[in-house]
Amino acid sequence: MPRPRGQLIDLNLTPFYHVTSRCVRRAFLCGDDNNSGKNYEHRKQWIEERIRLLSSLFAIDVCAYAVMSNHYHVIVKLVPEQSHKWSTDEVLQRWRCLFKGTLLVQKYAKGEPLSSFEQDTVHETLNVYRERLTDLSWFMKCLNEPIARAANAEDNCKGHFWESRFVSQGLPTDKAILSAMVYVDLNPVRAGVASTPEKSEHTSIKERVKPSFNLAEAVRSQIDSGSLREFSLDLKPLVPLSGAPQPASTLVTSLPPINYREYLKLVEWSGRIQKEGKRGAIPDKMPPILERLSIASSTWFSYTGKFEELHRQGAFR
Repeated sequence: MPRPRGQLIDLNLTPFYHVTSRCVRRAFLCGDDNNSGKNYEHRKQWIEERIRLLSSLFAIDVCAYAVMSNHYHVIVKLVPEQSHKWSTDEVLQRWRCLFKGTLLVQKYAKGEPLSSFEQDTVHETLNVYRERLTDLSWFMKCLNEPIARAANAEDNCKGHFWESRFVSQGLPTDKAILSAMVYVDLNPVRAGVASTPEKSEHTSIKERVKPSFNLAEAVRSQIDSGSLREFSLDLKPLVPLSGAPQPASTLVTSLPPINYREYLKLVEWSGRIQKEGKRGAIPDKMPPILERLSIASSTWFSYTGKFEELHRQGAFR
């Protein structure tokens, strides 16, 4: 029986989560749909830009993502401490990039006079908004609902666009985090839609390899409200690939101790094995990161090829 979302997201266990949403009937509603003969490839850009916009507005960092034709993956890190640094007005500005807010909040934003009771109500409401801007369920709501509305408007239809609520998996160890990131970054290669990781469109690996493409401008243009044009929103970068090793007994709060070059080599190595169909044919030279995490090369191949299935079986606990 499925557990409530509140029981699946637990910052005392891990701030890292692998999140997935799939289109209804797993139809290619974000790609080349063979049933209708239509091409919806442009919707991948919608999703990618929305992911990066929301990360910049929420106290949620993005470690990896991949937008496919009938689903997408995001690996996030929940960092509620970021919201503690926001002033009341900044919370208001961030929230109003997404929603109008209550009538009292709108009056407050316009600088209209409020009674002391109304001011107290506004500040209570803004505290609620601050909490929501740290919440994964609200992040996913703000991601999926606008995409569904835009797609239905484009198709002149009604009904569900996404199959169900998003699926989330906690990543409590370095092994789980790294396996999930490589699994996500290699999705287009394994699906046969990209020959190499750096040619994988709408993925974090493409963004890390070729950061010069103007995603920031596209993300900034998604804020529709003219009243917020003065809000200085910087595109939050992907979580950097570097960090010191952590004691095994502590809660994992940063990415595994792997630098940029090591990670690219690991993705390339893992993807090459999968692409060439060499199941079990592991190259002699195993990347050093696997040795440091005590992961056998044959085990790693299973992790990055069947991550979701193995996670459900408890392989990463």
